[in-house]
Amino acid sequence: MLVYTVGTFDMLHVGHLALLNQCRTFGDEVVVGVASDTVVASYKPNVPVIPLNQRKEMLEALRCVDKVRCYYELEYVSACKELDVDIFVVGEDWGRNPHNIAVETYLAAKGKKVVQVLYNPRTSSTAIKKDVMAQTLPIARYSDKPNVAAITS
Repeated sequence: MLVYTVGTFDMLHVGHLALLNQCRTFGDEVVVGVASDTVVASYKPNVPVIPLNQRKEMLEALRCVDKVRCYYELEYVSACKELDVDIFVVGEDWGRNPHNIAVETYLAAKGKKVVQVLYNPRTSSTAIKKDVMAQTLPIARYSDKPNVAAITS
């Protein structure tokens, strides 16, 4: 059984790991689709912090992921056809957008499943970004290091 899931996967965190490990329990092979910056910009106010090639590389390093593919258009049917997906895993924020309905209709016609999962409440990329932005640089002195100027506010 081939399991497919998609996302931005910006600032990889334990919530992503929980999702991907859950995908592994649904089948034998897990393929992850990573949204390009252009795709992300079409539905989110900010583009990812981590470049696409680095997000892909991090996902490829995970034991629970067998293959990673980038996608450059906000549609999922072509990937599901190409991969012969058995189970398409989506998050709790999956909506009734035309591209979502199209893949649901396609998979249902093929006798395949869409499985909706809850996100891990422990963290999110958005929460991490907000925390980082809320922090201020502490005043630090590097006098113990030669040729490095002191940082002052």
